[in-house]
Amino acid sequence: MKDLNLTERKQKILHAVVTDYIQSAEPVGSRTISRRHKINLSAATIRNEMADLEELGYLSQPHTSAGRIPSQHGYRFYVDYLMSLSVLTTQEEEYIARVFLQLEKMREIDQIIQHTARILSQLTKYTSLVLGPLFARSSFKQLRLIPLDESRALAVLITDAGYIKNNLIDLPQALSGDELAAVVSYLNEQLAGQTIETLSASRLQQMRSALYARIDLLEQTLLLLEESCSENEGRVYLGGTSNILNQPEFKDLEKVKSLLSLFEQDQRLTYLLETPLDGVTIRIGTENSLQEMNDCSLVTATYMLHSRPVGTIGVLGPTRMEYSRVVSIIEYITVKLNNILKAL
Repeated sequence: MKDLNLTERKQKILHAVVTDYIQSAEPVGSRTISRRHKINLSAATIRNEMADLEELGYLSQPHTSAGRIPSQHGYRFYVDYLMSLSVLTTQEEEYIARVFLQLEKMREIDQIIQHTARILSQLTKYTSLVLGPLFARSSFKQLRLIPLDESRALAVLITDAGYIKNNLIDLPQALSGDELAAVVSYLNEQLAGQTIETLSASRLQQMRSALYARIDLLEQTLLLLEESCSENEGRVYLGGTSNILNQPEFKDLEKVKSLLSLFEQDQRLTYLLETPLDGVTIRIGTENSLQEMNDCSLVTATYMLHSRPVGTIGVLGPTRMEYSRVVSIIEYITVKLNNILKAL
């Protein structure tokens, strides 16, 4: 529901301030709005309405300027109620189509994700962050036990997202090749198609009971699975990290150092990206969970692998982000990425 304090007139003026400030990065005055926008009001009336919007918390006034800029509250209202999505140009759609046609030839998910991050940063002119498929959300594909000698084997766990986990295990004495094959066959049959995060302790215990006679071998193999269940850190792929330097909001060296340091911390970036919701999510300023992001906005969307949400693509920029364009690009690229991953 729209804020009842905002009349249609105030909404038009807020929209004008936000769109002008996004384009110019300069405080917006009443005369500018009167001249550029189809608002049939005098500059004095617009100035009074802007003062009201400031009092309501939608605008703020820098000390050195007579103009106003949007507050985070103002950006939130704009994004939720006033924004119209941009339409990508034919040239942009054709460019994205050409790039993803090339990506279809790649079979490695990490390469596809890395190129997606690059495309996002090129098109938006901001910094892109793409969280690779989270291990726990990927689906079990195959377990292999590769004998190394009479007493040891290499257990290899493979997921549909291309993750490979391996561990050396000790083979029980007098275990025949047929018995080893039977254990592997049973586990592959029981685990087929399940995501790693759905392998509960009770499910693993059921498998222990079913193969009690070969418990030594099974125990070591299941330990590998249990350890894998607790791992959920995905790799974060970045694109256009230097783009942040082109934004006037980040001329402050300390701000830049803080953000660049954050870009090097995969674990914290994973935390920022790993709780995606359906559709596109926009987090503005302090809505982000990390202090370094207080002057930034993050637009994210979930991408799918075999119809399961496994990772997140995102664009990071100043709160003065061109939201309508960024959302349109993310939505378009997410569809393309989902189509490629569906075919793997």
